[in-house]
Amino acid sequence: MAYETLANLRRWLNITSSSDDDILQAALDDATAHIERETLRVWAAIADTTRRFDAVVDVRGRTLVFDAEIASITSITNGNGASVAASQYVTEPRNASPATAVTLKLNSTTEWTWSTSPEDAIAVTGRWAATITPPDDIVRACRRLAAWYYLQRRNPDDLDRPIVTADGMTLTPSRVPSDVAGPLRSRRRITL
Repeated sequence: MAYETLANLRRWLNITSSSDDDILQAALDDATAHIERETLRVWAAIADTTRRFDAVVDVRGRTLVFDAEIASITSITNGNGASVAASQYVTEPRNASPATAVTLKLNSTTEWTWSTSPEDAIAVTGRWAATITPPDDIVRACRRLAAWYYLQRRNPDDLDRPIVTADGMTLTPSRVPSDVAGPLRSRRRITL
């Protein structure tokens, strides 16, 4: 899912025809992938998906540690098939989104478990992303970067390395626009 719409990109570039829509959509998809690579985050989830976790390896005491950020938890199914109610756990970090883990409350009688095998025993369903809808600065970065990708297609193919012109001037290759690169650095997920 691209973080900006094709219609908005077309309007921003002042393109009235739909003849380049496939190129524009590819630019939006590339921009979205670039943003996710640079920030180490997925910024939007349009639907619930389920991820599975090991009831031994992914559990630290009463805490189930996720392998990705989740903006909203719909359900948790323990390894024995029992549903884990939201009243039985707290998200980590507390009072913040996205969550990277859940900890069973001390007054909960639930424990992380499994029936036949711990691998992929626990299922967590929800919106696996930093946010459900991308923040405005991510949308702007996607639009700006997609426009840059779209306009780059007119550059000669040999601009991926420095070139010396006949009069001795050195032309350096294009880089991602600084108004995109800077904000993305500040949004990068810190991992240990």
